[in-house]
Amino acid sequence: MTDYTRYDLGARRRLLAGAAGCALCFAAAWLVFRHPLVAVLAAPAGLWVPRLLEAHLLQRRRERLRLHFKEMLHALASLLAAGRSVENAFLALERDVAMMVADDRSELLRELRGIANRLRNGEPLELLLADFARRSGLEEARSFAEAFAVCKRAGGDLVGIVRSTARLIGEKMETELEISVMMARKKFESRIMMAMPFAFVGAIGFIAPDYMAPLYKGAGWLLVSVCLLLLLLCCWWMHRIMRIEM
Repeated sequence: MTDYTRYDLGARRRLLAGAAGCALCFAAAWLVFRHPLVAVLAAPAGLWVPRLLEAHLLQRRRERLRLHFKEMLHALASLLAAGRSVENAFLALERDVAMMVADDRSELLRELRGIANRLRNGEPLELLLADFARRSGLEEARSFAEAFAVCKRAGGDLVGIVRSTARLIGEKMETELEISVMMARKKFESRIMMAMPFAFVGAIGFIAPDYMAPLYKGAGWLLVSVCLLLLLLCCWWMHRIMRIEM
């Protein structure tokens, strides 16, 4: 079963991402220093791009999984309220969730299919939910699995627990959506701010090379290097500020 706390790009995509990152670092170093040796030495920094891409795709997959998990809880609450038993509700859950998410490649649909097959083989539902919560890394899935196990043992209000869990997850996701909308413009502005110095230096270097010539000899190399380090530090700082984890 899939471990959703990790993401593997695969050899081909990793190679392409590394090549694109090296080309980008080569071009950036060339625009700033205008020296082929410096550009070649800076190119290997692009090998870090596959790891950044993996982290980005992992975060997107987890957000999609959490959104579909919330839809699953709503569908589960409806099936339980209609009088189905818990096991029968999970056996019929895949069809209802498929109509809600409208994505045949959804990771959650694959998980529900696996849970249904393992249920037919006689495995306890509590263990199946605990296994999914562990592999997904979702706090909401872990809380639901624990509440479900306690409710099954103590005979609590399972429908009420499912509905309250779905409501709490929905409220949390709505708050995160509001914050992400507020931050979207700032993130776009930060990307422009990170790209503009390279574009400006590159444009001036092509339009008026004599104007930039003093920067590529003597103390100019030190000045350009210090400015580049400060720019990279600023980029890292902005990335840290913009990244909000809940």
